[in-house]
Amino acid sequence: MASPRKTTPFFKYAEWLFLAPSLLLIVLLALPVFSLLWRAGMDGMFHFVTEPRALSALRLSLLTSSISTLTAVITGTPLAFVLARGKFKNKTLLELAIDLPVVLPPSVAGIALLIAFGRQGLFGEWFGMLGITIPFTTTAVILAQTFVSAPLFVRSARIGFAEVDPQILEAAYVEGSNNWQVFRHIMIPLSGRAILSGSILTWTRAIGEFGATILFAGNLEGVTQTMPLAIYLGLERSLGIAIALSSLLVIVSILLLLLTRRLESHKEETRDY
Repeated sequence: MASPRKTTPFFKYAEWLFLAPSLLLIVLLALPVFSLLWRAGMDGMFHFVTEPRALSALRLSLLTSSISTLTAVITGTPLAFVLARGKFKNKTLLELAIDLPVVLPPSVAGIALLIAFGRQGLFGEWFGMLGITIPFTTTAVILAQTFVSAPLFVRSARIGFAEVDPQILEAAYVEGSNNWQVFRHIMIPLSGRAILSGSILTWTRAIGEFGATILFAGNLEGVTQTMPLAIYLGLERSLGIAIALSSLLVIVSILLLLLTRRLESHKEETRDY
């Protein structure tokens, strides 16, 4: 068993002056969030969350982001496995196509979805022949959230699968295991933390999606109005709802980030022993 690592201070005394310029960045990152939570608490605005409009947006956000995350896990897990372990032609192009939505501006993502699945879009007319309408429906919200958040899950799961020791896989194949058995009994358990971490990041990104959703799904109360859209509308109609929902999203994000950091730290501790 390895001995516990000893931690030594990175900076001492005057060396802390090195961090002085960074205080500006720390203030810039922390002060707005603190101000938002302070305003919500001091003004007692959290009671706005119980208003019908806010509850409707909250329920819709929880439903659509959960479905989007589940879709990303079901469809993205085998894809991440193939990207991590497979060797095939044009793999780089496939990885580029999967990672592209992460860097696209939200407005571009929304326009792309509208051009693809809109009533006059590339595939929208085909859906129309079947009596299926996607834009400005709850389904459109799920598609928009999945489009922008699923790549985060694929990236995290791919890293987890790639870190599995190849010798373990070789031993399993020698023992007669097939690809499905290796995937189910070895890859998934050993990559569980990466998959869970990716799911958390995906859910967080989905519940906070705004740009692609408002362009592709609109802002219809009870149908497509998620929490970010209700916050946007609240700036014009009810500032209290906007502040309360914003604070709620901040709190949820902090809790999920803490959970993700905990998973990462536990993974590092496991490697040391």
